[in-house]
Amino acid sequence: MKKWFLLFLLVPILGMAQNRLSISIEGVETSNGKISVAIYDNENGFLEFEDVFKFDSAKAQKGTTELSIESLPSGKYAVAIFHDENGNDVLDRNWLGIPKEKIGFSNAKMKTFGPPSFTECAFELRSDKEITVIL
Repeated sequence: MKKWFLLFLLVPILGMAQNRLSISIEGVETSNGKISVAIYDNENGFLEFEDVFKFDSAKAQKGTTELSIESLPSGKYAVAIFHDENGNDVLDRNWLGIPKEKIGFSNAKMKTFGPPSFTECAFELRSDKEITVIL
């Protein structure tokens, strides 16, 4: 009986496993500014800052910048990244709304007429995972 009780207590804890997402950002043209990473956990509000699940940044390293996001529960995620060269914490755009700073997404690329959807960028995270995003 005690074994079943302990198992009953452990199942919710094991089901809430926390994972690390390691991201290798390639194509970083300069070491100016920082690389900003936004993690989204659903399509509602995808690419809206108010709806970011987790956000982090790292100093830009010319060539490749490495960044890890800790404590992500298992689930479906999409990643959006931009190189904030001037460090103003904003994705600078031209008068048409087109980004002036380099951007990248998990599993997808910028389309001719706009960014990819959450579904196009999404991936399953069930354990620690490494991905590469090209700016």
